[in-house]
Amino acid sequence: MESFTTLTGVAAPMPLVNIDTDMIIPKQFLKTILRSGLGKNLFDEMRYTQDGKEIPDFVLNQPAYRKAEIIIAGDNFGCGSSREHAPWALLDFGIRCVISTSFADIFFNNCFKNGILPVVLPADAVAHLMDDAKKGENARLTVDLESQTVTAADGTVFAFEVDAFKKHCLLNGLDDIGLTLEKVSAIDAYEAKTATTRPWA
Repeated sequence: MESFTTLTGVAAPMPLVNIDTDMIIPKQFLKTILRSGLGKNLFDEMRYTQDGKEIPDFVLNQPAYRKAEIIIAGDNFGCGSSREHAPWALLDFGIRCVISTSFADIFFNNCFKNGILPVVLPADAVAHLMDDAKKGENARLTVDLESQTVTAADGTVFAFEVDAFKKHCLLNGLDDIGLTLEKVSAIDAYEAKTATTRPWA
């Protein structure tokens, strides 16, 4: 998993509330177990017409936001079913951070396991960043995980809280497999001992 330290990038404003995981990646794209290739279908029903043409008004289809790395979202982002494909699709598109007043719990935790930083801020801070993001690609935000701050284009700094263990994992690029591999020497020693003391096991 790619580590997250500091990100400076374009933020796309998505003021809708209750953006659920089926909106993020519709159910017909859940057949794959690969984490790559889902970015083209991110927000599919909002981005494209039924015959596959781009909907010009959708924010990620607008030239200023095609390479957005941050989303500023309305309340309760990531609600709905617990599909891990949702953070996979965001990451494959290039989104590394989502900022909102609140997230659905399962989606929130899945983000950390896939290299995405979900940032919870008060409503007034999110409103400030939303207005900032509407200025387009020249309004770039900086998200610093180490200092736990978001800096708007106008220099305003907002501090956010993050669980210490989740922060450690994201800073060091550790998903569940990476955490296990950190203990590989202890696992090898246990298996070697077991092979001697309990060969039947």
